[in-house]
Amino acid sequence: MPQHALLVLALPLVSAAIIALFLRRAGGIASAISTLTAAAIAVIAVILALHGERFEQSLEWLKLGKFTLSIGLKFDDLAALMLVIVGIVGLCVHVFSLGYMHDDSARARYFGGLSIFMFSMLGIVFADNLFMMFIFWELVGFSSWLLINHYMDRQSAADASKKAFIVNRVGDFGFLLGILWCYTQFGTTNLTELAKAVDGGMAVAVGLPVLLFCGAVGKSAQIPLHVWLPDAMEGPTPVSALIHAATMVAAGIYMLCRINMLMVPDALTIIMWTGTATALYAALCAITQSDIKKVLAYSTLSQLGYMVAAFGLGSTSDTHLHDGTPHTVFYAVGVGAAMFHLTTHAFFKALLFLGSGSVIHGCHHEQDIFKMGGLAKKMPLTFVTFTIGVLAIIGMPGLAGFFSKDAILYLAYVKNTPVFALLALTAVLTAFYMVRMWKIVFLGSPRTEAAAHAHEGGVALTAPLVTLGVLSIIGGYGWFYTKVWAGKFDEVIDLVPHPPEEGPAHMIILGTSLAVMLVGALAALVLYKPAATDALAEKSPGLFGALAGLKLLPDRIYDYYVAKVQQRFAMLVNFLEQILLAGVIVRGLAGIVGLFGLGARALHVGNVNAYAYWFLLGVVALWAFATGAMTF
Repeated sequence: MPQHALLVLALPLVSAAIIALFLRRAGGIASAISTLTAAAIAVIAVILALHGERFEQSLEWLKLGKFTLSIGLKFDDLAALMLVIVGIVGLCVHVFSLGYMHDDSARARYFGGLSIFMFSMLGIVFADNLFMMFIFWELVGFSSWLLINHYMDRQSAADASKKAFIVNRVGDFGFLLGILWCYTQFGTTNLTELAKAVDGGMAVAVGLPVLLFCGAVGKSAQIPLHVWLPDAMEGPTPVSALIHAATMVAAGIYMLCRINMLMVPDALTIIMWTGTATALYAALCAITQSDIKKVLAYSTLSQLGYMVAAFGLGSTSDTHLHDGTPHTVFYAVGVGAAMFHLTTHAFFKALLFLGSGSVIHGCHHEQDIFKMGGLAKKMPLTFVTFTIGVLAIIGMPGLAGFFSKDAILYLAYVKNTPVFALLALTAVLTAFYMVRMWKIVFLGSPRTEAAAHAHEGGVALTAPLVTLGVLSIIGGYGWFYTKVWAGKFDEVIDLVPHPPEEGPAHMIILGTSLAVMLVGALAALVLYKPAATDALAEKSPGLFGALAGLKLLPDRIYDYYVAKVQQRFAMLVNFLEQILLAGVIVRGLAGIVGLFGLGARALHVGNVNAYAYWFLLGVVALWAFATGAMTF
């Protein structure tokens, strides 16, 4: 099995290298190689997960004094679950891309970018230490920049890719500081050794997990580093499904679950409130969006906030003796709830993004929902599968999202009542804006020529929708993990705190879930009509403007900071560099040396009489020094 793991890691790298070196102008062959590679990854991922063998292997890669950097594989139930998600969703996106990007002149570059992304993401999944994870973490950032900027002739795409790259570097700087702190304190960043050290009695300062959490704030787009994700929708729609819905943005959640042994209560509290604030804020922003991909982008932000909040909510402690002294170890039991929602979200959000891609493709690349309408009859298969995705995300009983969302709400109800109330409000808003989008896009009559001539795509576009639609239904049931996957994910899935079969908690959670879904969905159905204008903007322009301003506020704050603070500070530093460093120190010293040079050169005049005088002056100076008349 370790050889299978190495193979699944090497395959996308080989695919990307072949495409980059030999197939840059052969889009058809490049797409076939990349897609076959994705299929092989999915098959091997399933084999690795079902085989049951879990292992760790490490190889020393670099040694500098006492510091050793290792490249290793850690494959447990958590890695197996994430590997299956990346493999299945990655394959669906590759197949969908065959149809969606068929006429793109830069197909080879696109599929090469997909392959290098798969390699980077798989490296994070398999990493057995934080330094190795950070290396692949940065590669994921590079591949994300490459794919967002696929339409490089558009200024908006170029700006979005740069924004994503720079904002993620801010979070990654904190992540790197946390890794260095971890190595300084524990002498290792190996995940297994860290768990043993903490279990053995070594204390963890609050700042350590908080700095590591900065990496997740960037990658998983949490407040205040969330601003890059909506703009990243400038990339091709399949990229949005793979990177910005199911895998890359989920890397932050996966990383938190990997370092759960380092969590302490104060750090978990910070994480919990960050996720809760992000979930509510993004849901409010989604209400006013008219771009179908932007709605889904803010929906992704909100659901990621749900996962982060779930991780922060779940904590328990265990006290045992270490060297005769009682020692308390804190564990993040929210891992199960976070990973369960990550799994179901990967299925239904990838379905929604690919469904939006099918809509955009069918409407000749129109993305404004108010310029669509009537697509239920024009694109029936997309309508059915997209509806499944909408019902799953709003928590319809019987679909995958219902089970994972309820697990988080139950955890919040037990642990923190204010967070439970805010997450329930977020669920109301989720049902509201998702049903709003669904009704405007698919019901009524076509409002533009593009919508009137919309049509269903081929098999490459529809087969992934059907696959993800099925997974969005069955992905929340216990038998899906115990029977289909033979209980291979029990170490992760069994941590999910299911409500008891009887009792007030069960009824409260069930009642809350049904109430928030019905309130949000019915409000959207009543308020919005399939029309070319936004009903909320017409009936309550003040509220609409306030909600629209929420989206613009962070960007304005960042723009003000860059223009008024950072840029002026940079100008001050540049002035000081020009005056002090380049002027006084560099040019000043050079001038002094030049003056000495001019003086010395002036002494060499080629006149024997002048040299005789200098000789006599030297003799007098030597005599004065020898007799003590002159000292130095």
